[in-house]
Amino acid sequence: MTSAPASTFTLHADHALLPSGWARKVRITVAQGRIAAVDAGHAAAHGDIATDVLVPGLPNLHSHAFQRGMAGLTEIGGGQGDSFWSWRELMYRFLATLRPEAMEAIAAQAFMEMLETGSTRVGEFHYLHHDADGAPYVQRAQMCERLAAAAAQTGIGLTLLPVFYAHADFGGAPPNPAQRRLIHDVEGFARLLEGARAALAPLPDAVLGIAPHSLRAVTGQELAALLPLNDGPVHIHIAEQVREVESCVAWSGLRPVQWLYEHVAVDARWCLVHATHIDQAERARMVASGAVAGLCPITEANLGDGLFPMQAFAREGGRFGVGSDSNVLIDAAQELRLLEYGQRLTLRGRNVLAPDATRSSGRFLFEGALNGGAQALGVAAGLQVGASADLLELDAGHPAMLGRQGDALLDSWVFAARNGALRTVWRHGQCWVSEGRHIQRDTITARFAQALHGLLA
Repeated sequence: MTSAPASTFTLHADHALLPSGWARKVRITVAQGRIAAVDAGHAAAHGDIATDVLVPGLPNLHSHAFQRGMAGLTEIGGGQGDSFWSWRELMYRFLATLRPEAMEAIAAQAFMEMLETGSTRVGEFHYLHHDADGAPYVQRAQMCERLAAAAAQTGIGLTLLPVFYAHADFGGAPPNPAQRRLIHDVEGFARLLEGARAALAPLPDAVLGIAPHSLRAVTGQELAALLPLNDGPVHIHIAEQVREVESCVAWSGLRPVQWLYEHVAVDARWCLVHATHIDQAERARMVASGAVAGLCPITEANLGDGLFPMQAFAREGGRFGVGSDSNVLIDAAQELRLLEYGQRLTLRGRNVLAPDATRSSGRFLFEGALNGGAQALGVAAGLQVGASADLLELDAGHPAMLGRQGDALLDSWVFAARNGALRTVWRHGQCWVSEGRHIQRDTITARFAQALHGLLA
């Protein structure tokens, strides 16, 4: 299946997940990349594109695209074991020689894989800014431009989150040499944002946010100076590791999330990425503020981070989304599955996140990640008029989907399907994935292979 050549076309779905719930025989009219009309209970009209099951595309709220190039290369622990901190040193060594051309090729591969597995917008938490010696590029935002080019080639929606990184540890510790490609002062970061805005201008619905990397990497004074520079989303790594929490307490007497809420007016613009190690009081402040918890179950499992207190957070009304983070494995359904399964293993029960019987586990996870992710990335969510036409077609004839209706369709995709259940992906009204395959897969993968051979030879 390919997208209609006209700028206006209509999809007819046997089943569609609307903001109000499941509906049958739904006509969705797309005009100039956005949803212009949604009409349920209608037979297909002449010229409609027939589809089985339509659901909204999922947001991927947290990605470091370049790390897709090192996936699978850090799985040796040695006799002393391994941790996030030793993984980080290997990551610094990988990025030390990464050039702009390779960055673009790796990002395109990651973005393509996101689309093929159901993510139609990515929050790119982008911190690789400078040349190998730490000097800014002549085009200061060259790496932002490369990410924008990768988004244009693949078709994915881009919320770009340039990262401010200035210090190696709490209290303004000077950066170490391995971090030289990441480092800014506030004035230089403001100039980077100007370049990032220009880089995003050609994309149809790009969003610019900012990302103070973590409380380890930014002082309170710098954080206060950064927030007025942009009015979009604000993302921050926080409380990912026990060592980070202990170091923050040693420095300030406060836990990381506690410190943030004591010093900054955190609101619904914010996404607190990971927030793995929070206590009950911190959890309550997150819920009350409307901030989104940015959870990355595959990466958090790969790094041994621990488990976010998701059941309590969800039952208190907390907002959440999921991201692929290190991109060690890119699969939107698997992020949702692992989010639920991690809690089941901890709580020793089944279906532990959905708060009641009105929604299944798959639907609760899907809609929570959809709404929280869209909020965190600064866009509207769902199959509603005015939203970007970001749609997924699930294949009702896939073995895992046979005979399903309603929530069972999402449950079967999230918990029971493997390859092939996601047939078609439209992004901003254009078909980018057909029969499960990105329309430019061969070209993108060839460039990725060339980049990796150059980096790893």
